[in-house]
Amino acid sequence: MKRLLWIVTAAVAVSVISVSCSRKVTRIDPSEQIDLSGRWNNTDSRVTAEKMIDDILGDKWVGDYQQGHSGNRPVVIVGFVTNKSTEHIDAETFMKDVEQSFVKSGKVRLVQGGKKREELRAERADQQTNATTSSMKKFGMEQGADFILQGSINSIVDSQKRKKVVYYQINLELTNMQSNEVVWIGDKKIAKYVTN
Repeated sequence: MKRLLWIVTAAVAVSVISVSCSRKVTRIDPSEQIDLSGRWNNTDSRVTAEKMIDDILGDKWVGDYQQGHSGNRPVVIVGFVTNKSTEHIDAETFMKDVEQSFVKSGKVRLVQGGKKREELRAERADQQTNATTSSMKKFGMEQGADFILQGSINSIVDSQKRKKVVYYQINLELTNMQSNEVVWIGDKKIAKYVTN
């Protein structure tokens, strides 16, 4: 009986090892389009970022602002992008690309918002007690934002038996902080036909 138990245990161990060793991982170019599930993926994030970056930095709001403000660059803070879709979508993946483009373009100044701003303020508060007077950073010296960028992600799923169409619409809006005027609206639409 012990021998039979040992043989069964060994057989199970060998099958588990062979199954776990059969996995193969291949590195791919992040810009390569691969759709496995039909859900939101890295390609959707990338094309959304590219479209939004081209639209927002190519629009007239930057020049209009500079014209009325002695050529100064507008200061933007990024607010929330609300996910109202049927899936978990992390908007940070494409919003970080948008933020990076603001900084790299030199057309727009970017200030921290949300949790990162809270962390900065906490560090500044800590410096009031623990840093030398000459190196501590003062409160009330932050750069105020001229505009806030906010948005939403929505989706519609239409399905019948083993077929479905998933439609995504990503909207971003840039609003003047002083006047509440919406100065730019951008959107990206993505549709996928999925069969099982």
